[in-house]
Amino acid sequence: MRARPTTLDEVARLVVARAGALDGWVRVAVDGAPPTEPAALADLVAERLRVAGRPVLRVSADDFLRPASVRLEHGREDPDAFYEDRLDTGALAREVLDPLEPAGTGLVLPSLWDARRDRATRADRVPLGPGGAVVLDGSLLLGRWLALDVVVHLAVRPATLARRTPAELAWTLPAYGRYADEVGLQEVADVVVLVDDPRHPALVEG
Repeated sequence: MRARPTTLDEVARLVVARAGALDGWVRVAVDGAPPTEPAALADLVAERLRVAGRPVLRVSADDFLRPASVRLEHGREDPDAFYEDRLDTGALAREVLDPLEPAGTGLVLPSLWDARRDRATRADRVPLGPGGAVVLDGSLLLGRWLALDVVVHLAVRPATLARRTPAELAWTLPAYGRYADEVGLQEVADVVVLVDDPRHPALVEG
């Protein structure tokens, strides 16, 4: 594995180039633990895609969490439940990704569940124009059979993640360790960026 210095702007341009090589709708995901700030890179990618002339819809996986009765069935600090039960992958696929299959409707639900209020957002579906892109951000997204066309994974060493994770969320660290062990992140992601030092990201090559 080789890594070369890069910038997040260069990463965004790389994602746009990969998306530009695809026909029809494009589903882009930026995956990373919260301290890696996947939403920030997803926003940058969305901005670059708009400049390139694509209609874009930004979606956050945190708006597709399961109800608290399911998420927290095994307690509020169970790392296995956090890994397995937090995200409603079925809803994310059904409402966001599958409508962008070649024969899909192009109607995307931008959000489903408000986890803070623990109730449905009641959002309306949004029609995504021809050649449009959904840019999704979230954590623990890979290895879940989600239909994604371009995937970026923001990687950090376990020690870095532990240092940058707030103390009250330290119980989630085993979930991210399990994720790294069980999912071949460098194999399933199209672009892997090392962000141990967020000021000096590095692009994994080879």
